[in-house]
Amino acid sequence: MSAPRVLDSALVGCTIVIAADRRAGDLASALERRGAKVQRAPALSIVPNADDDDLMRRTRELIAAPPEIMVVTTGVGFRGWMDAAHENDLAQELSHALRGTLFVARGPKAHGAIQQAGFVADWVAESETTAEVGEYLLTMPLGGKRIAVQHHGSGADGIDELLASTGAEVVPLVVYRWGPPPEPALVERSVDQAASGEVDAVLFTSAPGASAWVQAADARDALPAIRERAARGRLLLAAVGPITASALEHAGLRTTVADRGRLGSLARCTIRYFGGSGAAPSLPTLEGAVSMRSGGVVVAGDFIPLSRASVGALGALFDAGGAVLSRDEIAASSPHAGRNSHAVEMAVARLRDALHGIEIVQTVVKRGYRLAVSS
Repeated sequence: MSAPRVLDSALVGCTIVIAADRRAGDLASALERRGAKVQRAPALSIVPNADDDDLMRRTRELIAAPPEIMVVTTGVGFRGWMDAAHENDLAQELSHALRGTLFVARGPKAHGAIQQAGFVADWVAESETTAEVGEYLLTMPLGGKRIAVQHHGSGADGIDELLASTGAEVVPLVVYRWGPPPEPALVERSVDQAASGEVDAVLFTSAPGASAWVQAADARDALPAIRERAARGRLLLAAVGPITASALEHAGLRTTVADRGRLGSLARCTIRYFGGSGAAPSLPTLEGAVSMRSGGVVVAGDFIPLSRASVGALGALFDAGGAVLSRDEIAASSPHAGRNSHAVEMAVARLRDALHGIEIVQTVVKRGYRLAVSS
């Protein structure tokens, strides 16, 4: 497979983890075209129910007696239902049956899937919550109405019971469910890398996936380090929408939320963060602005690749913001830089060689080193 063509260097030197299963390839390609190295570590898997007899039975029921209202909770679930209908030669009949149905979408991704299938979304929940969908539906008389509800992988969220309590006839459609991560070791590695500084960002596309990743981090005692790196801005934790972000924020993690709740928006907010928008931490020096990447350093807009030990040493000085750090303090704050004073000295010497005369690391006699931050 050929390497992706780099369109610009906004993400060069960044390693980015996508903690998602669905459409991870599209998101990875968008980031790789900007120079990022992307790792996939889905915290959960999607288990489709396309061959489920109950799903097809309910589909045939809806064809025979079309619903007045169709509630779509997830884009992937609705697309999965449409795919299952095609595979069972029911797509044309289903499309005909739903042509007079009122479509209600739980957010922009569900809205997009409705449009992709050739229907029109009559109403879209701004908050992307099932609760808002329920509040909207309760504004209209529902007694005796037939309502189909496509559920997401985490379950019904009580909406079936809510609608049934009004006298509506509810037809639930379970198209997929969440399963365990396809490769648990990748999730564990992503957690360790996020804590140690070996990745620059972790991206999330679903609340259950974000919650599962946080649980994995907690199980490996990595949350404190991840929380500190995120608070400093050295680790970007980005979510596709506010519901996904809530699972991270509940754990006390600083989180960035994509503007429009779409994967393209998630990619753009990541590119802006590292591409000079001012969100990623940067320090002024006489050599120009300095910002860190897991693969090296950006000085005055130019990326310089560094070894892990050099990144560790320079990252410790960067986090100190110009304060002097002793060799032992550097070793304590960044094990990659070395585990004793001599190892730190060697790491700093190799760092200076790699910088090729760019004077951003100063020696303070008898005290240690500092980043040459200018006032």
